[in-house]
Amino acid sequence: MAEVARSGEALVRDIDAAQTDEGRAAFWWLGQHSFVLKLAGKVLYIDPYLQPGAARQTPPLFTPEQVTNADCVLCTHDHGDHIDPFALAGIFRASPEALFIAPRPHRRRMLEIGIPEARLRLLNDGEEISVDGISVTAVKAKHEFFHEQPDGFPFLGYVICADGLCCYHSGDSLVYEGLLTTLRRWKLDAAFLPINGRDAQRYRTGCIGNLTYQEAVDLAGELEVGLAVPSHWDMFPPTPKTRRSSWTTSRPNTRK
Repeated sequence: MAEVARSGEALVRDIDAAQTDEGRAAFWWLGQHSFVLKLAGKVLYIDPYLQPGAARQTPPLFTPEQVTNADCVLCTHDHGDHIDPFALAGIFRASPEALFIAPRPHRRRMLEIGIPEARLRLLNDGEEISVDGISVTAVKAKHEFFHEQPDGFPFLGYVICADGLCCYHSGDSLVYEGLLTTLRRWKLDAAFLPINGRDAQRYRTGCIGNLTYQEAVDLAGELEVGLAVPSHWDMFPPTPKTRRSSWTTSRPNTRK
């Protein structure tokens, strides 16, 4: 008999019950580029996107108020399906010990959402932070462009390591010169990579692109990752000509 997919409080209990002894980790895909990663006994939410909406083909698997087990929440950039104000504000209240990590240029945005300085940690490319024995290193991402600002890069990925395991969440990015060299510092056990691609037609309408699935395969192969996890696909209906999931934006803090 096929296992019934869990959601809501049952899914949170499932995450809590998962055993992550030394050398073991677990993850859950929440749709789009959202993941729950558990390692060293800690629960990390990466780009939690929980805002309901009619355009979603995959509904949120739980409400922010049900996320009572977050130790850390990592945000890669200020688009609505990555820094989701609805999700972050709810998780902040439901998980009162959780820390929130975001790119330095988004400090004001995080404060506006209601995340206070005491629970906010800001990173730039190459900077590292330790959270309860888990190291998080920021790696700049190229979401069509770097768009570097005086206080840092607004698009980041993260390398997360603990108990001899390392995982890479790229955020929204392309492959760029120097990325392979940077990532070869680690032996990556898993890489979470977007595969929704890009093209000139979508870019003209404000849809900012990512890796194609071929590029994601090449990147994972070059790095010899233990497990390559494709994401950022099938959340929204494909447009007639691109046949891929996309979201247009005219503002930097809305969905792609």
